Amino acid sequence: MTKIEDHRNDYENAIEIADGIYWVGFCDILSGLHCNPYLIIDNDEALVLDGGSRPDFATVMMKILQTGIAPHQIKALLYQHYDPDLCGSISNFEDIIKRKDLKIISDKENNMFIRHYAVASPLLTLEDVNFQYEFSSGRKLQFILTPYAHSAGSFVTFDPRSQILFTSDLFGSYGTQWELFLKLGPDCLDCIDLSKCPAGKTNCPINDILDFHKKLMPSSKALRYALERILEIPFTRLAPQHGSIIIDKEIMRYVFELLSALADIGIDGIVSDDYAFNFGNLKERFK
Repeated sequence: MTKIEDHRNDYENAIEIADGIYWVGFCDILSGLHCNPYLIIDNDEALVLDGGSRPDFATVMMKILQTGIAPHQIKALLYQHYDPDLCGSISNFEDIIKRKDLKIISDKENNMFIRHYAVASPLLTLEDVNFQYEFSSGRKLQFILTPYAHSAGSFVTFDPRSQILFTSDLFGSYGTQWELFLKLGPDCLDCIDLSKCPAGKTNCPINDILDFHKKLMPSSKALRYALERILEIPFTRLAPQHGSIIIDKEIMRYVFELLSALADIGIDGIVSDDYAFNFGNLKERFK
């Protein structure tokens, strides 16, 4: 187990990103898609957030055990959308946790797909838990809907104690040059032309973030609605399910500004706003 100030890119171990909150992910340089499962420990119980894919389960569980938590102390699995890179290991978790009262929580729009991962435990919706998860100590996690960013049931999770916002695919990125914490120099924050790095670097982590959102988010409207909702939350750190954790306020502001102005996202990059749809040949087509 590694403390945040000591991690020095030591991704073979669990990394404590805040008091009792751990990154337990898998650094996959070859694919460029770095998945970030998180473990939240409160006294003698724990919750796993976006637990990861089936192939990564052994790595994730090894890092969970490094924190001193035993599998049966995990009382809940939380999934912010239904993709296999989050949900593929659900049955593995169930097999090793062995709790009849294990809670699997997601939005109802996600659960209709999550059930296909051979889930044995009851699936709870956000409405079932009143949009929050409460530990035995009284500590609460809050769930905020961000629909269609990228799935219909997408949401983010806020921990008021640590002030971390777990953002799912929002603020995520795709790239083979990766670090757990996003670092940008002053020249990056002042950069106007992202097509050419003024410092001569071959890789731009900001472009990795923007390109990821262009490909993954369905539209500009969906992304901007999610960003608007997120701004209402008093977070101080952003912890996405892919890409790098953002802890610097200036970097947060810069990324927010770029994402809120981003164009050609999803279908908007294929069909322009002034495109005129033509269904005048419907009767002839189905005659």
